[in-house]
Amino acid sequence: MQWSPAEELPTQEEKEVALGKLLFFDNILSADRSINCASCHIPAFAFSDTVAFSKGVGGRLGLRNAPSVMNILSRDSVFWDGRAASLEAQVVFPIEDHNEMDLPFAEALQRIQQEQTYQVAFHKVFGHAPDSASVVYAIAQFERSLETENTPNDRWLNDEENSGMTAQMIRGRDLFTSDRTRCFDCHFTADFTDDLYHNIGLFNGQQFNDSGRVLINGLAKDLGTFKTPGLRNVAVTAPYMHDGSFKTLREVIDYYDEPAKFMFNSINRDTILPEKIGLTDSEKDDLEAFLHSLTDDQFVLGKR
Repeated sequence: MQWSPAEELPTQEEKEVALGKLLFFDNILSADRSINCASCHIPAFAFSDTVAFSKGVGGRLGLRNAPSVMNILSRDSVFWDGRAASLEAQVVFPIEDHNEMDLPFAEALQRIQQEQTYQVAFHKVFGHAPDSASVVYAIAQFERSLETENTPNDRWLNDEENSGMTAQMIRGRDLFTSDRTRCFDCHFTADFTDDLYHNIGLFNGQQFNDSGRVLINGLAKDLGTFKTPGLRNVAVTAPYMHDGSFKTLREVIDYYDEPAKFMFNSINRDTILPEKIGLTDSEKDDLEAFLHSLTDDQFVLGKR
């Protein structure tokens, strides 16, 4: 475990982020000290995982696909079902979850308090010994720092020369924002999410039986609904959907083109989704190209 003296960083926020990063990558937060937050939120893949369900302590699998923790600064709730109302609240869930890190948070805190490195670090950053509030705050501050804006689409919107936005990407953007596809009805704002919950047709009570947000709020209207994910860096965060059921962006596009073709017996599917769009192969290529335009430079091959 390494620690750069906090006083060498110019601002309080940078000190907090540095400390949060240290915790994010530390196996101390898992029961058997075998994994850390980055085990399931891999930096090279926009802090998401590359498998449908991540492996936790003892090789146990999570119940849902690990979403990216990048570009969540503006989110008003976290997790696919929105169970956490803040990033601080979010921190505790994976630490205590039996299928993930499987460690009571009180024990995790005790471990941190017993580490000389953290005793020094927390005094330098917060002026006191580690406590529950400062631990979750530091990790949340690191996650808040994971914002990206260096994409072809961003540069194109800012009228920058050499944005990297190709004619195909622009055609795809026009399709994405059109009334025909209605993608933009849910994937808007700077991070391409409405921060709401939708049932996109991946619930039938049988092989697709994750009830989603209704398990949190008990509202029948939310049966099978999940939070709209932001699409920044989506090209590097496969597999997709809450259950990781789609391996590629093309599979996602094919699904939205005609949902019933994939699942004819879905329950409570949101009427915001077109029954059928009828995209040509060329149009699907254009849409996929646009989604690649949302990839930050740091994840583009040769720029990492």
